[in-house]
Amino acid sequence: MLHNSNKEYQRNGIIIEPATPHPNETVKIVYDGLLAKSGATHILAHVGFGQRWDHVHDYSMVKKSTGFEATVPVQHADTINVAFKDCATNWDNNNGKNYSFDIIR
Repeated sequence: MLHNSNKEYQRNGIIIEPATPHPNETVKIVYDGLLAKSGATHILAHVGFGQRWDHVHDYSMVKKSTGFEATVPVQHADTINVAFKDCATNWDNNNGKNYSFDIIR
């Protein structure tokens, strides 16, 4: 199942570019979702790889006209998983399912 073609993610304000990344490249994550719309001034992208969320790291996102953005290096895995949190530790994790995007191998 290709998660990155899920129009629901775009409706929730989450986009990655390129839409289907390759290992060892970077992706731009754009977030204009619930936390941004609720007035958050600082958002972190909580990122992990594969089913076990390997190589977890929080990336500070920069506010731009399109929303908050971060550039993330892609690890060797089958998916990149993302959830978002603000400085008050409110989460947008897609109702506990997180946001997952396939990585081309």
